[in-house]
Amino acid sequence: MLSKISLLSIALLFLLFACNKAPDTSVGKSDPEAVQIAEDLIEACGGQANWDSTRYITWRNLGGKRRLVWDKWTGNIRVENMITLVLMNLNTKEGRAWQYGEEITDPERLQRALEFAYESWAYDSYAVFLPFMLLNEGIILKYLGEGQVNDRPVDVLQVTFDNVGPTPEAKYHLHIDKESKLLVQWDYYMDVTDQHPRFKLPWLNYKKYGGLLLSDDRGAKNHPGLAVFDELPASIFTSPEPVKFDFEDPAFND
Repeated sequence: MLSKISLLSIALLFLLFACNKAPDTSVGKSDPEAVQIAEDLIEACGGQANWDSTRYITWRNLGGKRRLVWDKWTGNIRVENMITLVLMNLNTKEGRAWQYGEEITDPERLQRALEFAYESWAYDSYAVFLPFMLLNEGIILKYLGEGQVNDRPVDVLQVTFDNVGPTPEAKYHLHIDKESKLLVQWDYYMDVTDQHPRFKLPWLNYKKYGGLLLSDDRGAKNHPGLAVFDELPASIFTSPEPVKFDFEDPAFND
């Protein structure tokens, strides 16, 4: 079974420089061809400028049990499920939390809630916005050649890490459609020496969200409630009152 801790560590590494930082691929270690394919993928998904100019995003984790709202410009996030609500800032790591409607005031419990919210944001962001994080510092891209996914030709990129992060030994294989330039499948390997992936997941159902083209479908499960906004009330990040959006927002799963 896939180690959630290991996968989360990789997610945190991808997101370390994700908040509106200009791409800075590890110089001299990534294949120029792989970098070009990654740049084409970013462009196919709306382009770096549109990603940087997108301010507010909301979405659910895989399966829909957790909702997140992210102000990319300030680092404010709202993370909630049926039991817990956390309002915090990603940069300061400070915030407030509620459980069953009651505010958590005990310092240790509050710290655990804040850490859980940060890790949830890291994992869930990586799982949806990966294309915009491939050129971040510390990531090494290698072109592995051509392949096929569902009888369509793809370019295969290997993603490894420049001796950074808590699990630098892991790797990903990304399958990018040669015609659409979109990511259509990712494979996860716990170690660079592994010959067989721990999982393979499709990236399906690309749709326009503002200036971005994003995928919310991973086969057996999806990321419901995905949307972007130019404006949102500030109270979303300061008040525990329930949030209602102007689109169909599914109820939390049991």
